[in-house]
Amino acid sequence: MEQGKPQYNFNEVIDRHDTNAIKLERCKALFGTEDVLPLWVADMDFKTPDFIIKAIQQRLEHPILGYTMLPKEFYSSTSKWIKDHHDWDVHREWLGFLPGIVPGLSFAVQALTSPGDEIIVQPPVYYPFFHVIEKNHRVLVTNPLKEEAGRFVMDFEDLEQKFTAKTKLFILCNPHNPGGRVWSKEELKQFAYICEKHQVTIISDEIHADMVLPGSNCMHTPLATVSAWSEQNTVTFMAPTKVFNMPGIISSAYIVPNSELRQRFALFLEASEMNGGNMFAGITAMAAYENGEEWRKQMLDYVQGNIEYLADFLKNNIPQINPMIPEASFLVWLDCEALGMETDELHKFFSLKAGLGLNKGTIFGTGGEYHLRLNVACPRSILEQAMKQLQQAVNSKQ
Repeated sequence: MEQGKPQYNFNEVIDRHDTNAIKLERCKALFGTEDVLPLWVADMDFKTPDFIIKAIQQRLEHPILGYTMLPKEFYSSTSKWIKDHHDWDVHREWLGFLPGIVPGLSFAVQALTSPGDEIIVQPPVYYPFFHVIEKNHRVLVTNPLKEEAGRFVMDFEDLEQKFTAKTKLFILCNPHNPGGRVWSKEELKQFAYICEKHQVTIISDEIHADMVLPGSNCMHTPLATVSAWSEQNTVTFMAPTKVFNMPGIISSAYIVPNSELRQRFALFLEASEMNGGNMFAGITAMAAYENGEEWRKQMLDYVQGNIEYLADFLKNNIPQINPMIPEASFLVWLDCEALGMETDELHKFFSLKAGLGLNKGTIFGTGGEYHLRLNVACPRSILEQAMKQLQQAVNSKQ
């Protein structure tokens, strides 16, 4: 650690009971017991950074919690962060506030398509992608990913077959969740070229953009930067909430260079009264973007270490479980087929026998069979406890 730079402690175990944390409150319903280590929800068990807490505390020193606007600096802080980290010059007029990326996906579906239109996704993928399509009475079309050399790749041949006259939208996960794949610039160019041929607008969910892991030798590429066409036909969503562990504060942004597309989306947000945030949304985003780089680097280093520990432990002690090593984020996709259980049985085995609450792979769609998703953004001691419990459960089964 360089002299004068803060040292953050990610080993501290923090009790999240009595905070209405989803990862604890829903354990009984999802796993049949509350007696599990909850390693499923995609937030971190690390302290939210001190500079974000201080920004909230400073605002709370004023005794009136009245109606507020986003600070003007929210936009300049966001665009500067994107330029510095992703080499993308985002003009002020392209940028708008979004009250959460999942709501944004639903808004985009409603604003840019009609009931009965087809929307393509790439499973296994973050399951709200399915919900925002089907619950809004659109038609879900899948372009399943393939696994090659231990990572996901796009199936372009299959993709070419999935477009019809009714296809209006593609929802891309970039980087991908689950699996943590950082799509290369070349892959994104080919993907965008196919969408251009069929004139299909793209929604690019890039919430994991700032979580590319130091051991991956990868770099995030915003889809909108790979071609002139993609710039004009992509709606990009980004947020500081995932990387800085403040998802309970709903603060995201949309970037839409195409003025006509942007107007359609912005007017829908305005008509829905969804174009503003709570009073902490702007100040916390600014605090993160202006003060967060050192915390981000240390957090990613720690997560990288947890992933390496997990991979080594499974290889040496439970070789029946094969982890897909993520290139971004803290979510590890576990292939458990060699344990010889169907997905539902596997999920129950992890929760009721090993005492671990993980995401069932099938909720992510095709390709999720025999898989579970595990969150390693926790103190190392918790991960070590989880692996010990899992090893004991697997050994007792044999």
